[in-house]
Amino acid sequence: MTQSYEIQNDRAVITLKGPERKSLLQGIITNNVNHLKEGVGVYSALLTPQGKFLFDFFLLEKNEVIYLDCEKETMAQLFGKLMMYRLRSNVEITDQSEKYKIITSVEQLPNFDLSYEDPRNSNMGYRAITEDIPLHLANKGYQARRIALGIPEGSQDFIVDKGTILEGHFEQLNGVDFEKGCYVGQEVTARMKYRGKVKKAMLPVTLSGVAPELGTDILNEKGNKIGNLRSSCDKYAIALFRLKDVTFGQQYTCGDITVTPFKPDWLEGLDDD
Repeated sequence: MTQSYEIQNDRAVITLKGPERKSLLQGIITNNVNHLKEGVGVYSALLTPQGKFLFDFFLLEKNEVIYLDCEKETMAQLFGKLMMYRLRSNVEITDQSEKYKIITSVEQLPNFDLSYEDPRNSNMGYRAITEDIPLHLANKGYQARRIALGIPEGSQDFIVDKGTILEGHFEQLNGVDFEKGCYVGQEVTARMKYRGKVKKAMLPVTLSGVAPELGTDILNEKGNKIGNLRSSCDKYAIALFRLKDVTFGQQYTCGDITVTPFKPDWLEGLDDD
């Protein structure tokens, strides 16, 4: 049986080599670089000093090289940040976008050296970094799967320099380690967690029709704004809501359609009413 893959043309790859590659990342990103093992990927983010979201990405290490799988649209800015934080560290940072591509599949990818299970949620399947593009490619499977599961990703869901990773459930998606120590934005992020200061959250919604454009306001029955639409695919979308104003199963107006938020199976810590 032929395996089906999907190429992610909106992704790019940066590599980090050198004896201080791990210590550099450990001091700036949200997750623990020591979790990297052969064939095990790590999901993480880079924040502003004020704890605001800048970039999310996946890390994989092999043969003393860390491969960073990131959003292509913001790769240049992320590369610049890494170079800024590098200072005099003994790390070689290289844009490998022309060399490597990202593929995904619901099945394991044993024929690729740089493959691993998506660390956010087992239902997201598998990822691989490769120079050789497979012939059998699926369509829309990855985005449809991600959005139906309610898993936010990148600048299409997080509001850069304004949103926070806790609005996107980074803890439940294995993207932050609260035990690792300091990183950029750590103090603000930890305070939000332990003081319960998360006032907004991204939730999956079902759509009654064709999704309006990204950022369209979501209104309650009184016409008051309670959130806005983020990424969408088919009959599902992700929306950012003010938690005090949203009820699971309730219909809300969004452009010319209605959206109905629901709680995904993996999401804990939110009330159902």
